[in-house]
This record gives sequence, C-alpha cells and structure tokens, in this order.
Amino acid sequence: MGSPIRAGFSIESDSYGNQSVVCSTSARLRKMDAVLLDPSLYTVKAVLILDNDGERLFAKYYDETYPSVKEQKAFEKNIFNKTHRTDSEIALLEGLTVVYKSSIDLYFYVIGSSHENELMLMAVLNCLFDSLSQMLRKNVEKRTLLENMEGLFLAVDEIIDGGVILESDPQQVVHRVALRGDDVPLTEQTVSQVLQSAKEQIKWSLLR
Repeated sequence: MGSPIRAGFSIESDSYGNQSVVCSTSARLRKMDAVLLDPSLYTVKAVLILDNDGERLFAKYYDETYPSVKEQKAFEKNIFNKTHRTDSEIALLEGLTVVYKSSIDLYFYVIGSSHENELMLMAVLNCLFDSLSQMLRKNVEKRTLLENMEGLFLAVDEIIDGGVILESDPQQVVHRVALRGDDVPLTEQTVSQVLQSAKEQIKWSLLR
C-alpha cells in the first residue's frame, strides 16, 4: 500500500489510467502567499553611490545577498553598466528591483527585492538625494560629496536602519543631522562645520 496523500494534494488520472499526484489550487495559492505576500519591514537591501566611471563612493548593504566585497563590486559594476546610459529610473537586475537617478558625475541607487514596492524605494532615493542637495547647497557632485562624507553617513542612518525605512521627509533628515551637530541649520553651515562643532563640544565636555 502506497504512502497517504498529504493535505492539499490529490490524485488525478489521464485518459490512459495513469495516475499522478497534483497540488491543489488552494494549496498552491497558500504556498505563493507564504513566499510572496509575507509582510516585511526590511524594505531596502542596499544603498549605493557610484561616480561616472562606476567606481564606489558609498555602499551600504543590509543583508547577505552579496556577502563578500568581491561579489558586491561585481554587482556594482553590473548595475552601472546596465543603467548609466538609460533615462529610466527603475530596473530589474539579478532578481532585484533597482531605482536610481544621476546628478552631474554621481549615480544614486536604492535596491530592494524583486517584489518590493518601487514607490517605497523611490521615496527613499528621493529623500536621500533631496537631503544631500540641501546639505550640500545643491552642489550634488563628486568633489563636494567627498568633502562631506560624514554628513552622508549620518543622513543614510537617519533614513534607513538595518534595511527598515525610518524617514522619507528630507526636511526631517536634515534637521536631525543638524541636531547631531551644533543645533545650527545646515543652510548656515557646511556639514563638516556642524560635525566639527559637535566634536569640539564633546572634547570640552570631557575636560570639565
């Protein structure tokens, strides 16, 4: 006697009397729901900024999709080659959803899973770009960014934590980055000045 048929499966016979075990439609849908519709707060897999040669200026990966630096660099090369000559803002690459935009000699990327909501990813991308635009006084280009990398790290940390989206309002991001410095609006100081003021305050507090 054969093994019992598991719940969700049935035996079907063809015109020749051959029998086969078939997964029922409801069982298939339940499996698809478990795989595709499982809600997750972990929306973002990576944030990248590359220059106009495809070289990494900033990269933060939030899961183990690309665990080694070698794999990350290969992915970044691939993503740059597929996107830097197109006018589109969304791409599907290596089973991932990629949203991106460029500014002068910079390319910004936010990456999520293949079934992630593109609008959510685009909101993160726009928040990051607009925050940097305010912090860098609209000079969103390689030289200015390299001079203010600490501010970039702070901004990304305000927007995303471990892949979870925390903030999508650039005004709030800029305000919080400023609070972590000297409570002076970034429109009146450069990011580096704000951070230097914060460092000096810490130094004096330790000497008291």
